[in-house]
Amino acid sequence: MTAQLQRHWRVVCRYDDLVPERGVAALIDGVAVAVFRTHDGAVHALSNMDPFSGASVLSRGIVGDREGRPTVASPIYKQAFELATGVCLDDPGVVVATYPVRVVNGVVEVWSS
Repeated sequence: MTAQLQRHWRVVCRYDDLVPERGVAALIDGVAVAVFRTHDGAVHALSNMDPFSGASVLSRGIVGDREGRPTVASPIYKQAFELATGVCLDDPGVVVATYPVRVVNGVVEVWSS
């Protein structure tokens, strides 16, 4: 019998440690997650895996926006992914996983699923 991981909030870092418009990578229950703080203070979490290159690099991407939607552009081939939904704006048929994220008492937490 294998033990199942409990689903709950996992601490990533302090909110103040997140530099606006930059990403950080975190390993959440064996899954690489990219966490971003945008210029307006919002925090987003999505898969760190770039589906086009297969590399775990989205946390190192360029944060910006497209038509008012916060995005990250992969540092490999530059496809832009919407931070809120994970949809690739250059190829809408490609989506990376997103994760619920919250800030509690100055600490960033990501939901483990």
